Amino acid sequence: MSKQLVLMDHDGGVDDYLATMLLMTMDHIQPLGIVVTPADCYAEPAVSATRKILDLMECSHIPVAQSTVRGINPFPRLYRRDSFVVDHLPILNQSETIRTSLVAQTGQDFMIQVLREAPEPVTLMVTGPLTTVAIALEKAPDIEAKIQKIVWMGGALNVGGNVEKSWEPGQDGSAEWNVYWDPISAAQVWQTQIEIIMCPLDLTNNVPVTSDIVYKMGRQRQYPISDLAGQCYALVIPQDYYFWDVLATAYLAHPEFYQLREWETEIITTGLSQGRTKIVSGGRKIYAMDKVDKEAFYAYILQQWAR
Repeated sequence: MSKQLVLMDHDGGVDDYLATMLLMTMDHIQPLGIVVTPADCYAEPAVSATRKILDLMECSHIPVAQSTVRGINPFPRLYRRDSFVVDHLPILNQSETIRTSLVAQTGQDFMIQVLREAPEPVTLMVTGPLTTVAIALEKAPDIEAKIQKIVWMGGALNVGGNVEKSWEPGQDGSAEWNVYWDPISAAQVWQTQIEIIMCPLDLTNNVPVTSDIVYKMGRQRQYPISDLAGQCYALVIPQDYYFWDVLATAYLAHPEFYQLREWETEIITTGLSQGRTKIVSGGRKIYAMDKVDKEAFYAYILQQWAR
């Protein structure tokens, strides 16, 4: 059975690195590369941390590319500085050299090249904003035919967003950050015919990162990957943190853990609801992860990181 071709596009948040780590453990997946979109991070440490993680997982043959796109509404600096922390974790700095290559192309050009050269349609696993995807499609419309589907952590459908009004004046609280960073690009992707499978806040709100699961990762610390995962989650445990990107990525390995539901939607690009993914009759049809077997998911990630 041929492996599923996957190109990952993440934006450097703590859970983006963990989603990358999970993807690298999937035997039926052939990762074609990692694009780092500079949204929930500072670009340089995010790229560096990604390359070091691939080194640690003995996946240094997988190329990394840095996207140069920009969003409309920057992530808070408090969130973005985590990229520096992860890049400095001792477990990622046991060697003075990084083997995983950083390609010379921009992330958006790398995405175009990978899709054009792929022998069959590729799944885009996107755990940040859709900006790099939108720019690549704008530059090379022909690549749409090479995208099998987009699995995306983003949006909030029937729950409030996570862009807090206290942080972002002029917001009504309905937006999710991966949309809000660049709603115009999200709306552009909505105009395509590509199948979109969303992992929205509606689902992730029910799958928190708990002390219990972090302790379980720590008890597997004889395994470097589980030790790193536990350290990363320990950084964020004081705040409300959820399995956003990891939950979305696990879908690639075990879609049977999930129930999908179809919705008709649109992306709001202006006004108080900028960044909202709104359910509207006659809107763009997408699939949203609606339910998940939480215990199976928790057991799966602990098993995969025990290496």
